[in-house]
Amino acid sequence: MKRSRFGCPWLALLLLSGALPAQAHGSNVQFRTTEAIEIQAQFDSGTPMSEAQVTVYAPDDPATPWLQGITDERGHFTFTPDPARAGNWEVKVRQAGHGDIISVPVGELASETVIAQTHAADSTSAATTAEPTDSTPAATTAEQPALIARADWSGSAYTPLQKWLMAASGLWGFIGTALFFTRRKG
Repeated sequence: MKRSRFGCPWLALLLLSGALPAQAHGSNVQFRTTEAIEIQAQFDSGTPMSEAQVTVYAPDDPATPWLQGITDERGHFTFTPDPARAGNWEVKVRQAGHGDIISVPVGELASETVIAQTHAADSTSAATTAEPTDSTPAATTAEQPALIARADWSGSAYTPLQKWLMAASGLWGFIGTALFFTRRKG
């Protein structure tokens, strides 16, 4: 029985193309700029990161926590940054060894509504009522019910260029593998 030299790579390609995605604990952190900053944190599966620890750092002192709190049961956290401190506010969310950091532009950097997302393997994020570490006031989810109800959490963590590059890399990997196995031995 004669064997086709193309059969084995195509069979391997067919078997590998049906692989399921990895079930890692990734996170998805988004923010929306209004009068307050509202953060939504969830695992890649869509499960909210409830009661995750949140630490907010001001742009002029990134080493000292400006605000600390926890997310609510829906993975939401709302705070009002000091408008006199324009710049990128860093928000760190941690839960059970997973976490993520997101940068939120405030002041001149945030001239329009911004939605940002971050995906990171082995990381999580969340949002909830905050307790300030100094005299800076914080908005609670009870004070901002309309913001949470109207939040528009849309978009993707990857830009179209990144998606195109990932698809092209995968396609080139398939082609390269097929060419490798079909080369003449000699």
